[in-house]
Amino acid sequence: MPSINSFLNPRLRQVESLATASSKAYWQATTTGEEKYEKQYIGYRQDLIRLFSSKEDYEALKEWLAHETSQQDLLLYRQLVLLEHEYIPNQPDAALLSDIVRKESEIEGEFTRFRVSFNGRPISDNEIQDILQNETDSAIRRKAWEASKQIGFQVAERVIELVKLRNRAAREAGFKNYYAMSLHLQELDEKDLFSILAKLEEETTEPFRQAKQKLDEQLTRTFNISVDEIMPWHYADPFFQEAPPLENVQLDPYFKEKNIVEITKRFFADIGLDVEDILQRSDLFERPNKNQHAYCIDIDHSGDIRVLANIRNNEWWMSTLLHELGHGVYDKYIDRTLPYLLRTPAHTLTTEAIAMFMGRLTKNPEWLVLYADVPQQEAERLGQELKAYLSLSMLIFVRWGLVMVHFEHEMYHNPDQDLNALWWSLVERFQLIKKPDGRNEPDWAAKIHIGTAPVYYQNYILGELMASQLHFMILDELRNDSYLKKKSTGAYLIRRIFHPGAQIPWYELLKNANGEGLNPHYFIQQFIK
Repeated sequence: MPSINSFLNPRLRQVESLATASSKAYWQATTTGEEKYEKQYIGYRQDLIRLFSSKEDYEALKEWLAHETSQQDLLLYRQLVLLEHEYIPNQPDAALLSDIVRKESEIEGEFTRFRVSFNGRPISDNEIQDILQNETDSAIRRKAWEASKQIGFQVAERVIELVKLRNRAAREAGFKNYYAMSLHLQELDEKDLFSILAKLEEETTEPFRQAKQKLDEQLTRTFNISVDEIMPWHYADPFFQEAPPLENVQLDPYFKEKNIVEITKRFFADIGLDVEDILQRSDLFERPNKNQHAYCIDIDHSGDIRVLANIRNNEWWMSTLLHELGHGVYDKYIDRTLPYLLRTPAHTLTTEAIAMFMGRLTKNPEWLVLYADVPQQEAERLGQELKAYLSLSMLIFVRWGLVMVHFEHEMYHNPDQDLNALWWSLVERFQLIKKPDGRNEPDWAAKIHIGTAPVYYQNYILGELMASQLHFMILDELRNDSYLKKKSTGAYLIRRIFHPGAQIPWYELLKNANGEGLNPHYFIQQFIK
């Protein structure tokens, strides 16, 4: 058996080189929509697959993981664990894995270039959002909602094929299916996860029913229809994953004439976190052929952090930019002296927690006074309604998240079932939304995550839970009722959450930060009770 350093060091150099090149190609592909960059991205990912597919390396890695010396060196052992998580899914047939990468990239490219056809012309996702938030004609809303699902029809067959390929690869790697393998590699216990989800379903069912009843009453007035006539297109988001503007809470006007980028920069600076360098490298505004979504990417784990966005001057994009820069500051303030593999967040859910913690602030009255120039008296008047609005937002998101997690769980267990029917059964169960009569379309495939970010959504839900935990943790640490405009807020996050990187598992990080593991009690206390 080779020495640990002769095994580990050259492989880590290769991983760093290929992963950095892959990230750069992905950035170019999603900011330009050019197929040459998609091909480069596919090539680098396939190079990584070849690296991680070595059976000889994998056997050596398992031996080193079992070696007593490795277990005594915690940083070394953690690197070996994370490296094993890369080798495990790449042990199946190389041609199969290459096919998976190619199909994933094709679907991603389809979403990047796709523009909805509406009234005979292509329009952006932002324009669909504008219609669903502002149009009062139900017929026009229906056309916009149905148009938002067009991409689903185009990619559905390929997504199902991809699901089957992923399952086949997971079985070759020794797992029941891709879903089970993904949770294992994410260091999530399936039983614990679904226990938390069951608790959330139980605690939110009646509050959500009551909140949606009030929302539906508002919709009957807005659209001059009866409750029985309310359909999916009457909500302000194509998937009903966002809370619509309420009658007495209109946040968009506060951002109409504002510089959202400058607000974001100032807010983070006020809590001791500098985002100037991240914003300078970012691509923030709409352009033809550019990916219409938003993401943050750490190109090299050495400080090259960027955000892709399509900003408009409204509350949604203000919240989204805060969210993405939440990811960005986490990446930025990880200890740079750590080895390459450990210069990442402890877990996807921990970086989502920070992003969600930041994104919620646009519904915080104090934040609106400080950064959106809302008069103090007006903010006080809106205080209770904003609190109720944020609770509604959280209820809506959790119920939507339950749709996604349960759908993926069932899809990977049986991809040959009627997925259109499965989707609507879950939408009706968790979101209390009626399926349009006679509709039998692959609406599920219009959600980009299902094809290109599989088995990810549970991390959004767990991230929201941790964000609520952080809310109470920071207030307790600062012995104050606010964490805004306090550099001690950023200092706390750097010390407790960011700096450790991935040198310990996420559940140990959380226990070290507040003395207990992930607990849904805090989310329920903040938003449900």
